[in-house]
Amino acid sequence: MKFMKLGSKPDTFYTEDGVRSVISEVSSDVVIEVKDAQFLLHKFPLLSKCGKLQKLAAEARQSKKDKLELFDFPSGPDVFEICAKFCYGITITLSALNIVAVRCAAEYLEMNEDVEKGNLIFKLEVFLSSSILRSWKDSIMTLKTTKAFMPCSEDLKLVSRCIDAIAYRASVSASKVDWSYTNTRSSPAKEEGTSHNSTTPIGNGIQSRRSHPAPKDWWVEDVAELEIDLYWRVMVAIKSTGRISHEVIGEALRVYAFHWLPGMSKEITHSHSSDNADIAAKHGLLLETVVSLLPAEKGSTSCSFLLKLLKAATILGASPSSKMELARRVGMQLEEASLNDLLIPSLSYANETLYDVDLVQTILDHFIMQNQSLPTSPTRTTQVYEKRRTRSTENIDFVESRTSTAATNSAKFKVAKLIDAYLIEIARDANLPISKFVALSEAIPDFARPVHDDLYRAIDTYLQEHPGFTKSERKRICRLLDCKKLSTEVCLHAAQNDRLPLRVVVQVLYFEQLRAAMAGGGVHELPSNLKALISAEESDCQDVGQSSSFDEGWDAVQQNFNALKGDLAKMKQRLAEAEKERNDLREEVAKTSKSKGLCAFPSKPRKILSKLWPSAKSGASVNEKI
Repeated sequence: MKFMKLGSKPDTFYTEDGVRSVISEVSSDVVIEVKDAQFLLHKFPLLSKCGKLQKLAAEARQSKKDKLELFDFPSGPDVFEICAKFCYGITITLSALNIVAVRCAAEYLEMNEDVEKGNLIFKLEVFLSSSILRSWKDSIMTLKTTKAFMPCSEDLKLVSRCIDAIAYRASVSASKVDWSYTNTRSSPAKEEGTSHNSTTPIGNGIQSRRSHPAPKDWWVEDVAELEIDLYWRVMVAIKSTGRISHEVIGEALRVYAFHWLPGMSKEITHSHSSDNADIAAKHGLLLETVVSLLPAEKGSTSCSFLLKLLKAATILGASPSSKMELARRVGMQLEEASLNDLLIPSLSYANETLYDVDLVQTILDHFIMQNQSLPTSPTRTTQVYEKRRTRSTENIDFVESRTSTAATNSAKFKVAKLIDAYLIEIARDANLPISKFVALSEAIPDFARPVHDDLYRAIDTYLQEHPGFTKSERKRICRLLDCKKLSTEVCLHAAQNDRLPLRVVVQVLYFEQLRAAMAGGGVHELPSNLKALISAEESDCQDVGQSSSFDEGWDAVQQNFNALKGDLAKMKQRLAEAEKERNDLREEVAKTSKSKGLCAFPSKPRKILSKLWPSAKSGASVNEKI
């Protein structure tokens, strides 16, 4: 921290019975009241440097007042005492901690060059420009103190000058930063009072104090100490320089959010205490400010951090616009999310569900729309440009397009797996409506869900938590399943699951046996009643109100389900027999091929070789010619 001392006389001020005075051989001739404190001082040294006191003394003579009142003094009695000591020539010490207070007081007392050359305001401005604003740490500390002296510090442009100095130094290349001088990330070599470009002489040369290079985000923790209104202005100034990457801006916002929002809980918004309500409002304003500062570029911050902000916005009751903006940003990189971050609590009184499923649905919709809007092939702006394109350029564009499409599909696979895991988790909520469960599941494209095992687990859990579902409701939710995409293990579980509708069990058995038949290759016909069931299932109407005749058919099927199991058992037996016959046939073929190979050499290869090499006679004639 930088210091400046003014004056050379020793301190002779003292306080007695609540009155502050100065030891002098000359009697005091003026009483000055500052807030609740009184000063018994001398007119000559004060009025010679303070234009304000000159005016007040003239008014007091006319009104015959015995004291000068400074009730609107911008600071306290201690700061006035510093200004009075300067007038007496007593030594005062100025630093980043008190320069704003003294500067505002000097402006109020009119201690300018019109009253006396080299007055206090001039000396303060020199110290501020040449030292305070050239130091990273002092600029931040000075900016912190300006808040207590608004609007005077704003009118004197102290706030804007500190912000500009901070923004300039934050945008300097990290290679030029003295890492030992940062405020919170200090190194052991740091010493109080060293400047930003401080060096330590060694022998005849000079060696920098920097022990290791600074990272690009070296400044984020120091700036995070500022309150939200000043922080917002600093970040806007830093972003306006255009020299800081969006990743560093995102990291700065993450550090700030975790610094000021460390212990958010539901009690903050639901408590009836006015103090807690004020804290919640302050945190809500802080969160919305952070959201407004987020860079527009994708990947500026992690998806986990965005979801934490979204969860905090729900708890703190942030504005709908902030929540929708966060949902949109999360949707841009949803493939990076984790299940734990996606479990956002629902605090709406109109919604009794445990988690905010609507918000996750909104996030998923943004993800789907964003990926649908991506171009699947390179675009050509004009016909002339198209004619000039070479084949190699078109190949490069084709590869880039394929790569982009593959990356998009990979993201959809990840999101599908994430949503299935989310469905398993929310399926345990007894208050979750079936419409929300179905809508969230159907939002995933079919190709992005190559395996339906997790979806089956979610449906099974949901049916287990809702035993009172009607037959039509169970059929509605089970239509989400594609039994062809179930693994063998899940098929075994589904075949014995009493919670599933009978049609689903039949489908599972059918496709499992069909899979075995295709693998064995020995069965070409399926039982007629099983094929009739599948045909009926494929032609099933989506409208529940039009499926009464179909339900009657299934009731009849249920009565003959034991017969169907017998047909399936017979099919399984035929498959085993067919597989045994195939194995026996393979062994016989192998034995026959081996015996033929030992008896004779094939004749066709001999004819081919005779064409490749000439006969001995022709070979001799050739040699003679050579």
